[in-house]
Amino acid sequence: MMKWKVLRCASVFISFIAALAVGACAAPATAPAPKPRLIVFLVIDGLPQRQVVDYRDQLAPDGFRRFLDRGAWFANANYQHANTQTAPGHATMLTGAAPDRTGIIANEWRDPATGEVVYNSGDTAYTYIGHKTDKLDGTSPRNLRVETVGDMLRRADPRSKVIAISGKDRGAILPGGRSGIAYMYMDTGQFASTTFYMAAHPQWVVDFHALKPADAYFGREWAPLLDDAAYAKSLPDDQKWYPKGSKLPKKIGDGLKPNGPEFYRALMPSPFADELTLNFARAAIAGEGLGKDDVPDILSVSLSSHDYINHAYSAESKISQDHLLQVDRLFQAFFRDLDSTVGRDNYIIVLTADHGFMPAPEYSTSLGRNAGRQNGTQLLANLNAGLAKKFGDGKWAIALSAQGVVVDRKLIEQKGIDRAAFYEEARRLILAEPGIEVVYTRTELESGSRAGAPLFDAVRKTWYSERSPDLQFSLKPYWMMGSATSTTTHGSPHPYDTNVPILIYGPRWIAPGRVDAPVAVVDIAPTIAQWLGVSPPPTSEGKPLPVRSP
Repeated sequence: MMKWKVLRCASVFISFIAALAVGACAAPATAPAPKPRLIVFLVIDGLPQRQVVDYRDQLAPDGFRRFLDRGAWFANANYQHANTQTAPGHATMLTGAAPDRTGIIANEWRDPATGEVVYNSGDTAYTYIGHKTDKLDGTSPRNLRVETVGDMLRRADPRSKVIAISGKDRGAILPGGRSGIAYMYMDTGQFASTTFYMAAHPQWVVDFHALKPADAYFGREWAPLLDDAAYAKSLPDDQKWYPKGSKLPKKIGDGLKPNGPEFYRALMPSPFADELTLNFARAAIAGEGLGKDDVPDILSVSLSSHDYINHAYSAESKISQDHLLQVDRLFQAFFRDLDSTVGRDNYIIVLTADHGFMPAPEYSTSLGRNAGRQNGTQLLANLNAGLAKKFGDGKWAIALSAQGVVVDRKLIEQKGIDRAAFYEEARRLILAEPGIEVVYTRTELESGSRAGAPLFDAVRKTWYSERSPDLQFSLKPYWMMGSATSTTTHGSPHPYDTNVPILIYGPRWIAPGRVDAPVAVVDIAPTIAQWLGVSPPPTSEGKPLPVRSP
């Protein structure tokens, strides 16, 4: 027994000495990186993930390739809601919530009770500072029903600043939230905020515009960056469905008067508007002192030009390819400025898009796909004719709204029609249209009774009871609602519209590498909140992205 005790004690002693040796040799625990001084949140309006990947070999060394070669990027990132428009996307990114929570169901919609048009960021209580304001202009985040990560940051420390800049009002107001300050491009060539945020612009904004930077682009030539052979992946110019002006080079403002609203609007579908926006962002960094101390800030910049170009020519066009390469070079210069002004180890960049883009229906048809343009006016006429035949005369379907149909509820009630029977007949008639894939009713969407049915979950994430119509539909793949102004569009739950880039750079916080696991855009907000050490927005439904520490 004594011998066993001695051996046992010796064994314990040897284990103790071994543990001490391991502890002595082990590297000391690495302290977690401090909070970033600045989150730079970049959005390219209307950029499908496929465009970033397809042109990787033509990218500059330090633009998009900063993310692809030295950052984390997610190859399978998607929106989960059906109506992939600009406003719903911008409302989702920094709230971590889909439209069924944010209330931003479309760029605009009709109030189902009154039939009145509602703009996503419209608010007649406020006006643009120093600029004319129309009824449906975006002036405040009143219609956004949830908080952003910027709101959470400023609640934790009011010294933090949140600045949001975009070519579109909704591209600035919705990511900026209630506590940030939004600036949007005007048809005066200037960026303006609204009286929701302040009474007058700060001096740095006044100084920026005093130089009239937009005027310098009048007559500038947009020439292709590369030789013709480099655009072999894109469709040749002058497709029959293209509008005029699909060829490069082109002069900005050609045929227009300088320094006028038409010229300033013509600047938008060009890389020069992106350059102007990034220059205004540079002025904001300097003027607001963003990233200059240990109190974290957020700068949101949404570049709008790619969306205009893709609407006009499609993401498959040469002009769209060249525009992406132009933005790539602009980013390279902007990132290097961030390195020198904020410091490479002081900020994190996150880049995404508000939606992707479908190919032009004519192009899809040429590939043998079932594709086309669904005529919305004809849909309403056919629907009303069919409902009248079944239920009697009346304008039963009032209007299309947010990918649905607003019906006359009062008329249904006055005629004593069973609502379930009405919905079923309306569904049957809408499904008879060539481009419609599914139709769901208010009853189904409120109850969730069709969970798991085709596209139901995506449609339900778009549906907000107070604002959405009683009948919600979704188009078949490669079909779009007819438009006289667009070659193609977005707004479906299909992958070409939902699959967008999520790219992250911040070597002090994130290890580089491609991630193939499925993630969602709602995951961005809780990820940024985690870096900033604040709670995610309370209605956020995402989870932190699977990024590795360096």
